[in-house]
Amino acid sequence: MADKKDQFYTRPPKLGKWEGFRQFLWNSETGQFMGRTGSSWGKILLFYFIFYAVLIGFFTALVAVFYQTLDPRTPKWQLDSSLIGSNPGLGFRPMPPESNVDSTLIWYKSSDKGNVQYWQRELNAFLTSYKKENNPHYNNVEQCNTFQRPSEGKVCDVNMNQQWSPCLQEMSYGFENDKSGPCIFLKLNKIYGWVPEYYNTSTLPQSDEAMPAYLKKVIVDAEKQQKHHMVWVTCEGENPADKENIGSIRFIPARGFPSQYFPFKNEYGYLSPLVAVYFEEPRRGVLINIECKAWAKNVHHDRVDRRGSVHFELMVD
Repeated sequence: MADKKDQFYTRPPKLGKWEGFRQFLWNSETGQFMGRTGSSWGKILLFYFIFYAVLIGFFTALVAVFYQTLDPRTPKWQLDSSLIGSNPGLGFRPMPPESNVDSTLIWYKSSDKGNVQYWQRELNAFLTSYKKENNPHYNNVEQCNTFQRPSEGKVCDVNMNQQWSPCLQEMSYGFENDKSGPCIFLKLNKIYGWVPEYYNTSTLPQSDEAMPAYLKKVIVDAEKQQKHHMVWVTCEGENPADKENIGSIRFIPARGFPSQYFPFKNEYGYLSPLVAVYFEEPRRGVLINIECKAWAKNVHHDRVDRRGSVHFELMVD
């Protein structure tokens, strides 16, 4: 028998690229597939199967526990504890085209039917959900008397009947009227659980700068009739020239949002209350800057951040 000292390592034969790849895929001498034997592959696959099964199970358990702490219809953080806070803002419709996303200009020529069709389509789309045939939860909507809350779990309808004239689809929302201006719809942004603090004669601001004198008179008269539980709305020209050019305004169906729509509780079928602002005689060919404000004791106005208000421009050719 040869001495172990006489045994030397034999260098494996040099293989070409293709032969080396073939041997990597399957080595018949060692029984290895891609560098591992069958038992080695079995062990590593079993390890990763158990590892990922435990990982998926752990993740699923955490998600299940997490969802147990959430109500799908009630936000965990509300009012001042939430990101949006407790000071609602106003929104307006129709909005300018998305191609000009930063614009707030409503500009059209009433005699050009093609020119006004965009604004009409935008309003038609916005008001679609206010038609009962388009509301999948309309069975949860009921007709409410003004200032009267709906039944438990129900919501109040926004009934766009003839009292909304001329701010109706069949009347082109005023956009095709050669003698008057358009109807612009205002909505109060929804905040879960927010309840307005309504003004009355004892809580009205003393300064006319804090609240317009004509609105104070409206609130005083409304309180005498027990109709003051409203989030009131005003719209004015921002500058002296705008105030001259804006002309008379009519609020339809009322000068604000009545109390039966508050608080918002994310009920099925809920419809945000609307106010249509009908510009009866804006000066034509002039750009008019308009600011609309919502009024309640717990609505605070900030022109920079547009808190409690909304700005847009109107130009009718």
